[in-house]
Amino acid sequence: MRNNPQKHRLPPFQKNGIILVNKPAGWTSHDVVAFMRARFNIVKAGHCGTLDPAATGLLVIVIGKFTKLSQKFSGEDKIYGGTILLGTETDSQDMDGNVVKTSDYSYVTEEKLKEAFAAFTGEIMQTPPMVSAVKVDGERLYKLARQGKEVEREAKPVTIHSVDLANINLPYADFVVRCSKGTYIRTLCADVGQKLGCGAALFRLNRIQSGEFELKDAYSVEEMKEWTQQDLADRLDDYLHRKLAKMVRFSSF
Repeated sequence: MRNNPQKHRLPPFQKNGIILVNKPAGWTSHDVVAFMRARFNIVKAGHCGTLDPAATGLLVIVIGKFTKLSQKFSGEDKIYGGTILLGTETDSQDMDGNVVKTSDYSYVTEEKLKEAFAAFTGEIMQTPPMVSAVKVDGERLYKLARQGKEVEREAKPVTIHSVDLANINLPYADFVVRCSKGTYIRTLCADVGQKLGCGAALFRLNRIQSGEFELKDAYSVEEMKEWTQQDLADRLDDYLHRKLAKMVRFSSF
């Protein structure tokens, strides 16, 4: 339900700024924005770069006049930490979907896994998954997927700057990916699985950084549930003076 500032028990929140949130699993990016609007009676707010419901980590929330910068922030490079699961394929390419196939992965070695990931570094063409917010002929793909439909999707260029693997304990392996905007990490995992011949799915995903914004500066939803409007205002001011003031492009705000 849309927040009605005139009927809220608090006065409309007047501050402008940026707050970083550590999105919990199970929440959509829109859920976080809706929570903040309702909790603090914020008239205008948005997020920069959608995270899937199962994913956790950094969500950049822009408030007031800073919503004008939403598109710019969404377009910056990202850093993700995640875990790939070999030998399992799902209809969503992550663990939120239904398992559609399992395969033997025993022949995969650490070296083969590293080589498979390396094959997808640099500028590549990536086909958006059916369970995504991409529009085809005006319809969101995830809505078509819910109807059991699959349509042709146009592959788009994305850039995988680097992939670092760690804690390889097959069928699981942890990784850190540095990539451009619009990159689907679950599709990357599915593509790696296809290249290896055993299939794969994204088991876990956590966004660590977006442009110059870092997860270490983010607050949890549980913390914010205890805040007053003044607490939020103080943190907006603190972040503005501590980090954003160093960026000339924010001087007009």
